[in-house]
Amino acid sequence: MHVFLTGATGFIGSIIIEELRAAGHQVTGLARSDDAAATLANWGVEVRRGDVAEPAGLAEAASASDGVIHCAFGHDFAKYLEAGETDLRAVSAMAEALAGTGKPLIVTSGLTAVTPGRASTEADAAQTEGMTLVRGRPEVAALDASERNVRSVVVRLPPSVHDRQQQGLVSMLIEAARRTGVSAYVGDGGNRWPAVHRRDAARLFCLALERGQPGQRLHAVAEEGVTQRSIAEAIGEGLGVPVRSLDPNAAGDHFGWVAMAMSNDMPASSAVTQQSLGWRPTQAGLLEGLAGDYLA
Repeated sequence: MHVFLTGATGFIGSIIIEELRAAGHQVTGLARSDDAAATLANWGVEVRRGDVAEPAGLAEAASASDGVIHCAFGHDFAKYLEAGETDLRAVSAMAEALAGTGKPLIVTSGLTAVTPGRASTEADAAQTEGMTLVRGRPEVAALDASERNVRSVVVRLPPSVHDRQQQGLVSMLIEAARRTGVSAYVGDGGNRWPAVHRRDAARLFCLALERGQPGQRLHAVAEEGVTQRSIAEAIGEGLGVPVRSLDPNAAGDHFGWVAMAMSNDMPASSAVTQQSLGWRPTQAGLLEGLAGDYLA
């Protein structure tokens, strides 16, 4: 299959390229800069110059492919709402380009369907109010495309997609602990974040491309919920700094912008994903990585 991949040189996209090529697929990667283009060329990947903020170019590249994996997303949280609008336009343009073809469109989303009292599942619709609309609206647009003969699939990523290089939002907790000399959590630290190793996540994107069904939501979740306290304790032990509970009012000073997510309890299940696609996470868990070489 000839696959058009956005976010090709990114944290997850770079590993998706490895998985796609190992499976025998040809990859064209979107490159915004000369450096990105050179990196892709060195990897033996066909280069498509452009930007996710250019819907016409994305539509043209999608039309020329056998399928699309869309991983690019702006992570400048000062422009988070703007990033959501850009993402919505990008998804809509590629969905329109693939309408009537039956080709796969795999779109990245977040775990925006938080369900108090239980783990969210693939059956839970994305929330599209408040800040959740940033990822929720593109997800809805992608799934709606399945009604126009696009094999559209959404892969929802947890807040911690991790390996030695990065750990998602947990990287911000590590940074705060290094800066302040304290590894902290909020309240009793019982709230949970799901997690997945990026290699396992990349493998799921490939399975979604090959086997995903129109309108399907998938959860790239290896661990349903790792408590904030256990994360803080692992960071504290690894860095040799004390571990403390913070009052919610003090979280902003300690954690910065990530404080808004610190009290979120958002466990998520991937049981349906694993059953439907035969996906089985095999890589190290988040705490295992923190106890290993993540903090080196």
